[in-house]
Amino acid sequence: MKRRHFLKNSGVVTAGLIATPMVTSADEKNTGKMGTPGPIKAQFPIVIATWNVPNATARAWETLQEGGNSLDAVEQGVMMEEADEENQSVGKGGRPDRDGNVTLDACIMDKDGNCGAVVYLQNIVHPVSVARKVMQDTPHVMLAGKGAEKFAYEKGFEKEELLTEKSRQEWLEWKETSKYRPVINIENHDTIGMLAIDQNGDIAGACTTSGMAYKIEGRVGDSPIIGAGLFVDNEVGGATATGVGEEVVRTVGSFLIVELMRQGKSPQDACEEGVRRIIAKNRDKLDFQIGFIAVNKQGETGGYCIQPGFTYRTYTRDGHVNNPSDSYITP
Repeated sequence: MKRRHFLKNSGVVTAGLIATPMVTSADEKNTGKMGTPGPIKAQFPIVIATWNVPNATARAWETLQEGGNSLDAVEQGVMMEEADEENQSVGKGGRPDRDGNVTLDACIMDKDGNCGAVVYLQNIVHPVSVARKVMQDTPHVMLAGKGAEKFAYEKGFEKEELLTEKSRQEWLEWKETSKYRPVINIENHDTIGMLAIDQNGDIAGACTTSGMAYKIEGRVGDSPIIGAGLFVDNEVGGATATGVGEEVVRTVGSFLIVELMRQGKSPQDACEEGVRRIIAKNRDKLDFQIGFIAVNKQGETGGYCIQPGFTYRTYTRDGHVNNPSDSYITP
C-alpha cells in the first residue's frame, strides 16, 4: 500500500495515482494482474479495487468462482485488507487518531440499493461485515461508535486490540514532531474500495478504512457515507472513492460518478469529470489526493486520481510509455 509501490505497479498513472484499477475478468484470466489503460470491456464477472491489492481482488474473484454473488465478493475481498496488519490504512494495524485510538469506518451496498455502514467503530477487525449486518439485520443504514461496537458483539464479533506495536511507535514519533494536530496530506488515507459484477450482471460495492491518521477524535470521512465514498445503482453502475474524504463528501463524489454514467459518460470520463469538479472548487488549496474508480452495467471500468506534484504518464498493456515527456498537474 506504499504509494511508491503502487506507482511502480499501476497500469496507468495520472498525476501520481490510479487511472486504471486492478481488474480481474473471466475472459482474460488475469487474476492478480493490473488491467489495461482506459476503459476495459469484459465479460462477467468483474472485480476492481482501489490501489494495488492483489490479495483482496484474488479473494473476491475466488468467491465469485465458488458461486458467491457480488455482495459476498466485495465483503470477502476487503476483509483481506482489514485483517492485514501491514496495511496501516485499513482495519487492524490502522494508524490511530491523535489520541492513540484506532477507529474504523466501512459501508457496503448491494444490487437492490440496500446498504449498511458503521462509523467510529473500535475493537472490531472487520467493520465491513458489521456494516453488512446493519444492512441485513436492522431497519437502519448506519450505526456509530459505542452503539456500533455493542451491536457487533451482539452479532458474535469478538473484541480485539487494533493498535499494533508498529502503528503505536509511529504514532508516538508523530506526536513528537506534529505539534499535536493532524496533517491533511500525508500518506495515511489509502482507503480500499471494491466493486464487483457477478455472473448475473449484478453490481455490489464495499469501502473500508481506518481513516486519516492522527485525526481529531471523532472525525469521519467519506468511506462509510453512501453516495460519497460508495454508491451503486444496478441499472447504471457503481463507483467508490479514495483520498481525502472531506473533499469527496463535499461533492457527493461516488453518486456524482454514477449519475454521470447515467447521462451517458463512460466510467473513465465520469471519473475524470468528478476529479475535475473537485479541482475547480479547490484551485487555491490544491494540496490533497483524491480519486475514483467506477464500473458500468456493460462491464466497462475506469479510474482517475490526482495528487499534485507527481509525474503524469500513460502506459499501454505491454508497458510502453505513450507520452515519454513528463508533465505535471498544477492548480
